[in-house]
Amino acid sequence: MKLIVTHKLMLVFVLASLSSMASGEIAKPDVYNIKTYGAIGDGVAMETEAVQKTIDACHNAGGGVVRVPAGDFQIGTIILKSNVTLSLDYGASLLGSTNADDYPTENLRKPREGAAHCLIYAASANNITIEGLGVIDGRGTHENFPRNRKGGRNSGIRPRLMRMEHCGDLTFSGVTYKRPAFWGLHLIDCKVIHFNAVTLRFRNNNYNNDGLDLDGCENVLIENCDLSTGDDAICLKSSLNPCKNIVVRGCRADSNTAAVKFGSSSRGGFIDVSITNCYFHDCPMGAIKLQSVDGGRLENITISRIVMENVGNPIFMRLGNRGSSFGERSERGQREDDSSKDAYTGTLKNVRISDLVAEVTIEDREKTLEAVYKNLKLDTTPGVTDKEKGRAGPIMITGIPGHLIENVVLENIKISYPGHGTQEDAQRVVAEDESRYPEQFFFGVLPAWGAYIRHAKNIEFKNVELTLRGDDARQKVVLDDVQGFVEH
Repeated sequence: MKLIVTHKLMLVFVLASLSSMASGEIAKPDVYNIKTYGAIGDGVAMETEAVQKTIDACHNAGGGVVRVPAGDFQIGTIILKSNVTLSLDYGASLLGSTNADDYPTENLRKPREGAAHCLIYAASANNITIEGLGVIDGRGTHENFPRNRKGGRNSGIRPRLMRMEHCGDLTFSGVTYKRPAFWGLHLIDCKVIHFNAVTLRFRNNNYNNDGLDLDGCENVLIENCDLSTGDDAICLKSSLNPCKNIVVRGCRADSNTAAVKFGSSSRGGFIDVSITNCYFHDCPMGAIKLQSVDGGRLENITISRIVMENVGNPIFMRLGNRGSSFGERSERGQREDDSSKDAYTGTLKNVRISDLVAEVTIEDREKTLEAVYKNLKLDTTPGVTDKEKGRAGPIMITGIPGHLIENVVLENIKISYPGHGTQEDAQRVVAEDESRYPEQFFFGVLPAWGAYIRHAKNIEFKNVELTLRGDDARQKVVLDDVQGFVEH
């Protein structure tokens, strides 16, 4: 019945469109060119005022298209508003200012995590689109925005590329985003979001360069995107409200940390998420990370048809009890309203991962040093170190005593591992670390080379093929406090 209704609605829409075309009544949106409002586009002039005037004029007239023509337009913080489409022509670039003074925060809400500075901002606005074939470049390099606070240039201020809060009906299509100083595209408590054919080029630019950070967002479709990031490429967060009804499909991603991560902010939880038909590569710290450590529900997750090459720990599921409340920070960096003493443990259950092929590799020292730790010396320790083995470890599924991960199915899985495990590694005792930040390699080298499962219930491996490319003295699968493990 739903299909019939849908087809009828589509037929009505098509007939109405044809009728409008025949009568010459096609409504075209009003277009507001930023050059009309004083923008120059030489890459030198500060264009913040001109771009903001264009946005305001478009919004005040009821909405339309803010056109950015070919050229280099240097801006500080701009605020998008309802019913505005920001459209970048081919050859158009919005360039983030390299002066921290151009990122004022007095008119911006303070986020739950990090500072308020950002290049593009929106709050309580609806029907916003960012589209086109142009580039939005934060120019947030180490040189322009250093992380430390030693009183030098820009004093450690690192703006996000974008922050939107409590917004709805958001569309991101075709634009290339580059070089944020901090997180990339950060959406908080937003609803009805569509990312299509978006390109991110954040890798090896600065620290904490997440790609898509979706905090407490609902009804999201991410498709056909090409994401290259320094930190997590697709990161679902839930500092207060749950992330739910999320679909990721047809994307490729590489990252210094993870292609996909749920958490670590996980107070609200993650419900009904589907990830399919994706290619993840060159993720030395792991590829897929599902984490519930702040009391939220992580439930009803489906991941299928995934290819992973040159990755570290392939699948990491962690149910912990960090209990972060995401309150205000004191000057010493501690939460003023930290409720960890009253923290409760959430849930992690009903996860299905199928049709996945992965090659786990030891990270390339020279490549990693050049990319991430430019000011450090190359590690010349012979052989494979424990740190390297910890990052190229097995599937890890671990709850904590009394709180089990439940109902996980892995089906049609093929994962190849590098080996290098010793007899000593096989005898290792794994710490619980119930409240520690959830990262698999923090647990060190695990006593299994294929899968380590602890504090779990109803775990099913169906046609799971785990193989070695080198020697390894550890067991393939190690179970600890596991109820109802089935392998067939």
